[in-house]
Amino acid sequence: MTNTEQSVYDLLTQFDDPNREGLKETPKRYVKFLDEFLSPPHFKYTTFDSEGMDQMIVQTNIPFYSLCEHHIAPFFGVGHIAYVPDGKIVGLSKLARCLEKFSRRLQNQERITQQVAEELHKVLEPKGVAVVLKAQHLCMAMRGVKKHDTWTSTTSLKGVFKDDLNCRNEFITQINNG
Repeated sequence: MTNTEQSVYDLLTQFDDPNREGLKETPKRYVKFLDEFLSPPHFKYTTFDSEGMDQMIVQTNIPFYSLCEHHIAPFFGVGHIAYVPDGKIVGLSKLARCLEKFSRRLQNQERITQQVAEELHKVLEPKGVAVVLKAQHLCMAMRGVKKHDTWTSTTSLKGVFKDDLNCRNEFITQINNG
């Protein structure tokens, strides 16, 4: 048993018998889960000449999963990401991969939203970026106030999405209809 597995075993002893059949392999499985989940695959942003494309590109309902850094309880939901190109576009899978990169950590939803917007703004140098995340937090549903089916939305707007009300409204319409 590794030191990390031993730590999980020791934690389990506080709440149950870690030697019973159903829990015998749990320390190993839990460490494997954390190792896999907290290690999202690396990727490169593949960009292309926009060939004059200068209108909004929107990707909606991108599923994501994370672990609350305060309780290590899961939270999950969907992300909506948009950008207005300024000379280059990105391979579509990279929007989802960017969200995965920042969500598969011990995190909070607000930080994920900001990190995704900042990364895409830096890498793409677009006219603007918009990110909206909508999630359910099990730390809130299973403990504390115990309110299930409660959704939290966070937003980060950069460039034209922040400065141009028409652009922002078009994005909101897109995600509400997507």
